[in-house]
Amino acid sequence: MTEKQLFGDWYDYRSVAMGLYGLQQKLVEQMLLLGELRGDLLTVTPNADADMIEIYNFNVSKNNKYASPTNFFKLISACNNFIRILKEKHPEVIDPASPVTNFDKLYGEALCMRAWAYFNAARIYGKVPFIYESLVTIDEIQNYVNSPGTYTDSVYITFATDGYHNDTIHNKPITLEKQMFDVPMVIDYFTNQLEKDVKAVGVNYSIDSPDQTWEVTVWSNWSMHALLGQMYLTRGDYVKSVANFESIVKNSTSNLRYQLDQSFSTYSWRNIFTSIDSREHIYTIWFKKANHQQNELQSFFVNKYMLKPTIYAITKWESCRYGQIIGTNPKPSLQTMTDIGLPYGDFFRGFLTSYVYVKNGGALSTTDYLNMLALRSKLDFRSANSIMDGVDTIVYKYMINKDLFAQDANYIVYRAGGIQLYLAEIYNYYAFQQGVGVTTKTGNVAGIINDGSYYGGPVTRPQLGVRGRVGLGSGYDGLSLSNIIYIHDPNTNKIIGYKDFTTDIPAEQKYVEEQILDERARELAFEGERFYDLMRVAKRRNDPSFLAKIVSAKYPAGQRDAIYNYLLNPNNWYINYFN
Repeated sequence: MTEKQLFGDWYDYRSVAMGLYGLQQKLVEQMLLLGELRGDLLTVTPNADADMIEIYNFNVSKNNKYASPTNFFKLISACNNFIRILKEKHPEVIDPASPVTNFDKLYGEALCMRAWAYFNAARIYGKVPFIYESLVTIDEIQNYVNSPGTYTDSVYITFATDGYHNDTIHNKPITLEKQMFDVPMVIDYFTNQLEKDVKAVGVNYSIDSPDQTWEVTVWSNWSMHALLGQMYLTRGDYVKSVANFESIVKNSTSNLRYQLDQSFSTYSWRNIFTSIDSREHIYTIWFKKANHQQNELQSFFVNKYMLKPTIYAITKWESCRYGQIIGTNPKPSLQTMTDIGLPYGDFFRGFLTSYVYVKNGGALSTTDYLNMLALRSKLDFRSANSIMDGVDTIVYKYMINKDLFAQDANYIVYRAGGIQLYLAEIYNYYAFQQGVGVTTKTGNVAGIINDGSYYGGPVTRPQLGVRGRVGLGSGYDGLSLSNIIYIHDPNTNKIIGYKDFTTDIPAEQKYVEEQILDERARELAFEGERFYDLMRVAKRRNDPSFLAKIVSAKYPAGQRDAIYNYLLNPNNWYINYFN
């Protein structure tokens, strides 16, 4: 079907929009790999292919299928074309005074999808070619990208606000100057465009279908605010970032969606990954085998077993304890634990949810898992190691309740837990005037993470917080903002030292920031954001060694120093595809 035969009715427009989402699906595998394998939570197995090993070693060639920008260009070109057609055939989409229609909402979806593509490409490559809207095919884009500095576009149209027949320029060749946008330029350009040009986002597709998850699997006002908040946070604009994130979590909907309550508490936390639910999911890229919509995530982690969690990822869950109580001795040097707590680890987000131990072809039993942790806490490593002899570790998030060969795990782009933790990170540094001084909203940090008290005021359902909804948010189990922070033996949990931040607030902020980063690891591991979390914090601190130390720790001794030294140069955090 040619373009001239399309767009006879609304369903043609809808079909083209669905095509854009199909192109977005093609980015999922590389988004996850590039966001996680370059971080500290994921590593390769002997089954990993050559392209994965290149990414793992920070030595990516231009032929690497996971690092190619082609799928980004395909999505951008299709968005450009759809945006051009909407401007031509429905010029009201660029008229802010006209009433909002479904065409405005389609226009908003296309603008969001294009901004998302540019933002993620910039985070991966460091800089990306700016693709003019007149470039609407992948061949045009490839020729433009490969041009030395200028490119002649043989067909160009500038649309007037009153439509196609009064275009000011038609079929006039023009010369396009090749422009490279780095991350700040991408953020500046597309945040401005989304805020100024979008009248509405998100067609109500459920009108034609009883499936209410349509609201989450297409771009909406919720996901647009998530993208804007993420871009502003990356830029360091906390005020605008908070405004966008709070519009999501402090919404006025009847069910207070996107707050953290009992909906996904304790054992139900794993249900975040078994279906699409608008109480947690903000934007999710949907797959379904029956519709021939599949990806390779299950193959990466299980079927072909090419990637697995690092010991550092596992430790973040298994170092948690339930029910620990600290003593009341006023002298930190004499402080002891009244109760060392139950050594179950982060039981609801960790074992049998984010990861699984596999032995003799099946999952390690819960009994053996708990016995192993109990033996370690008693320093009986010999008995613990006998349980773990012959054990492999797999990423399990994308396998929960799945057929082994379904290959259709959904990919969550934005969800409530992640947005809440972004807010906690901001509030650790976000200064505001209160009375005569300037202070930070540290109380909000604890409220978001521990017990949900961040919201304040009357609520219609109990708030639990990020750690609270998995049983870790109360007492000494929660994030502590005390000036005295105790250091524990990683096995026995006994106090072996302390840090005193009483006179060093900046050091305490860094400590809290690291605790939030650890919480993001437990909550969001293997969901594609880990490397960018580390980049963001390292840039905020102006300390490349922060990222280099964390990432290089997962490598074997003979490679660790080389990776550390390589990552001391922030330019090496990007895949320099366009140099």
